[in-house]
Amino acid sequence: MASENKFKRIATSISPLKKYSCLALIALGIPAAVLTAPSGKPNVVIILADDQGYADVSYNPHHPVEVNTPNIDALARAGVICTQGYVSGHVCSPTRAGLMTGRCQQRSGIYTAGQGGSGMPLEERWMPMHLKQGGYVCGAFGKWHLGLTEEYNPVNRGFDCFYGFMGRGAHDYFDYDSDSAIKFGGSIYRNLEVLKGESGYLTTKLTQEAVDFIHREKDKPFFAYVAYNAVHAPAQAPEKDIRKFDTGDTTRNILMAMLYHLDLGVGEIVKALKDAGVYENTLIFYLSDNGGAPNMHASNKPLRGFKGEDFEGGVRVPFIVSWPEKLKAGTVCDVPVWSIDILATALAAAGLDPLPDSKPLDGKNMLPVLSGDQDKLHDTFYWSSGDEGKWAVRSGDWKIVFVQGKTELFNLTEDPGETKNILSEHPEKAGELTKIYNAWLAEMPDPVKGSKQWNPDHQKKKPAKKKKKK
Repeated sequence: MASENKFKRIATSISPLKKYSCLALIALGIPAAVLTAPSGKPNVVIILADDQGYADVSYNPHHPVEVNTPNIDALARAGVICTQGYVSGHVCSPTRAGLMTGRCQQRSGIYTAGQGGSGMPLEERWMPMHLKQGGYVCGAFGKWHLGLTEEYNPVNRGFDCFYGFMGRGAHDYFDYDSDSAIKFGGSIYRNLEVLKGESGYLTTKLTQEAVDFIHREKDKPFFAYVAYNAVHAPAQAPEKDIRKFDTGDTTRNILMAMLYHLDLGVGEIVKALKDAGVYENTLIFYLSDNGGAPNMHASNKPLRGFKGEDFEGGVRVPFIVSWPEKLKAGTVCDVPVWSIDILATALAAAGLDPLPDSKPLDGKNMLPVLSGDQDKLHDTFYWSSGDEGKWAVRSGDWKIVFVQGKTELFNLTEDPGETKNILSEHPEKAGELTKIYNAWLAEMPDPVKGSKQWNPDHQKKKPAKKKKKK
């Protein structure tokens, strides 16, 4: 595709702001030893942005002029840009559930954000549990969104330490104690302890916690899961940084200031890895949990749709993989991959098998396609939000999208922006993909609440409540 050829061209020339790249550090006289580490099990770092738009990274040639992400760009230049990197959910917690288990989250009865935010079945085996068998120290930082009560706390799900919040959706970036009801974020925890009196801009605080963990655990293999709530609403950033932007759109200005701090965080984490001497043998994944959100005026160009939709703009995200010791820098992978593959890839890199008592993974090791040794990883990708009435299937170049009774069909090679519905021209292909979806859905359990099937009768509006007479 033409747009993916543009990614190839910028893999070696991503941004004029190159001062954070590995090559520039060497040129500045920093010893090569600082940038390397003894071979062995690689450290694993997952940096998960929240609601970041596909074009809200400046390595994307479609980015708006105000977007500038030099540190994310440097990470991309040092690794592999996945131009067709997907997530398994179009909203927050379903993607996180799939990422942590390496399995389609629907296998755990999770189709919606509410279901995932209430907690995943405790019998599932989570990423840190698998890595622990290889001697990994595991830390989680930021947004959890996979259960609200103590049994779901990250330190009870395999992590050795946790700093962040467990609640759903958003969190205030300045007021850490603003939401005791946990509707949006709730309390800040250190492990199982609720903290009081924490202060500072939350994105910066999460970065510092991750950096401290890297320095503390640098002498052993570690797994750092850094799940920023940036750039999720509420639209909040330091005023001095908001004033740097003048897009004519107040919300967009704030989003850019939030993105600025997210990008700084990526730079600080990479710097910490280099300062600790473990950068070369660290496998880094950078991605967003879903597409950019319309309420934050995100840009998903040239894709159609936003967060909450199964069109490409809702599920195709910025996706970078870096492992300097093993993966060639400045390369592009056009093979479709998705977030569920991260666990299998980390285990393969560490030379580990899944735990013997774990359920079969849906994800696959991405390393062969990232290195160019293989040109396909999956035959089919599935998305489903159960009784919300949204689902999609991608098989090869073909994709079908169903939204509450309306079906559309696209050829993504010819039409990556999903601008032309070709259902009437290829009804047999739509029937084939629908059959594939129904067979897959039949394997999935029902959620704890609701149904995995869409019922149009449930979408009927409830009668308006009668106003009380004064």
